[in-house]
Amino acid sequence: MQNLPVPQPSLLVVDPAQETRAAAVEAAGARAVVRAAASLGEGLEMLRATPPDALLLSLDLPTVDLTLVARLIESGVPSGSIVLAASRPTMQAMVESSRLGVLGLIAAPVDARELAGLLRQVFAGDEVVPLSDADAEDDDEAAIGASPAMLEVFRMVGRVAASPATVLILGQSGTGKELVAKAIHRNSPRAAGAFVAINCAAIPENLLESELFGHEKGAFTGAITRKIGRFERAHGGTLFLDEIGDMSLPLQSKILRALQEREIERLGGEGRIPVDVRVVAATNRDLRAAITDGGFREDLYFRLAVVTLNLPRLADRGSDLDLLVRHFVAMYAIRYGRGIRGIARPVLELLHRHDWPGNVRELKNVLERAVLLAHGPVLLAEHLPLDQMRPPAGDEPTPDGSPLPGYTPDLPLAEVERLHIREVLKLVNGHLGNASDLLGVHRNTLTRKIREYGLEGAVG
Repeated sequence: MQNLPVPQPSLLVVDPAQETRAAAVEAAGARAVVRAAASLGEGLEMLRATPPDALLLSLDLPTVDLTLVARLIESGVPSGSIVLAASRPTMQAMVESSRLGVLGLIAAPVDARELAGLLRQVFAGDEVVPLSDADAEDDDEAAIGASPAMLEVFRMVGRVAASPATVLILGQSGTGKELVAKAIHRNSPRAAGAFVAINCAAIPENLLESELFGHEKGAFTGAITRKIGRFERAHGGTLFLDEIGDMSLPLQSKILRALQEREIERLGGEGRIPVDVRVVAATNRDLRAAITDGGFREDLYFRLAVVTLNLPRLADRGSDLDLLVRHFVAMYAIRYGRGIRGIARPVLELLHRHDWPGNVRELKNVLERAVLLAHGPVLLAEHLPLDQMRPPAGDEPTPDGSPLPGYTPDLPLAEVERLHIREVLKLVNGHLGNASDLLGVHRNTLTRKIREYGLEGAVG
């Protein structure tokens, strides 16, 4: 059977200005067919007869306002397919159009490059990684990964969760130590009990003992009532001791005693209180080195490390990054009401170049911000905080061994500058504003150099 041709995407322009139509044709290029209507009535007829993939609508037309745009969206026109143009854009109009979820509100006369940047989200095609229903699970606690290191962590959690053994989780900050501790608790016989967490590094030393073990009324100045500590609150459940490597030696000895005797004493109390608690501890420190230096008790280490789990850095998890990006983008899109249906491939390329010193926590923060800034159906590189996306200082050179594709030491300085600008434009997917930010030059200066070096084709 002969394959039918794939219909070309279409852009409907509802604007009487010839300049707008010309800009739309230039912006669409070969990616889409442009149809035009000079009046709202004609445009609505064309919209009903053959719904376009994208709509450019002038707010300068009589009776056209944001109330009409809202009605169009309610009638089934996807908000992420609409671009609005106005000769006098206002802050209020920008805020209201943003709430409606339209692709953008731009100034008239329309700039073809600015419009092309918006339309890339609609006509991206193979340049977009689509999001699936599975990606969209709104779950901050989801442990996601397919790399060998993470699969081994998942296997270990499955093996030890049902046991009463203490577990020590090792890993850098932001790798998900508390998330793994919660997974152990959820899959243990103690799942119906409380999961109680405490960050031992975040609480002053003089208060940490009271937080852990509680105190009686009058135990010290300011103790006006009895306080139940974390050990008692976790009775029948799991106590997660985060950053235990920052705990003082005297407090370490009390933790060891509580683990061995399965009972505690409140500060200022005289009786011993039995506690039935499963302890999971975590640290980003090298506890063996701390033992050698005298900063951590060896007997407590062996009591905690009945089972040890090592969490890898995000930079060492390979394609797990793509899984996490799709999950977090879909999750935050639902949470913040953004109609994002895909991720531009340059976004993933940029994210893979970053070293992620803050690991998964940093990735979540970057993507939450990006989703908040996005309004169209596709998350673009320009939505990322590009100043944070610079490659690490020790990044690998290009395959020819040079730090810049095409560079040789005998090149004139102007040619080196041309190569550098070209690579930056590639990095930001042709977005002029982001390129000027990365290069540290004014947008007008960059525009002049792009013309000078014949790089207009690299600008989106």
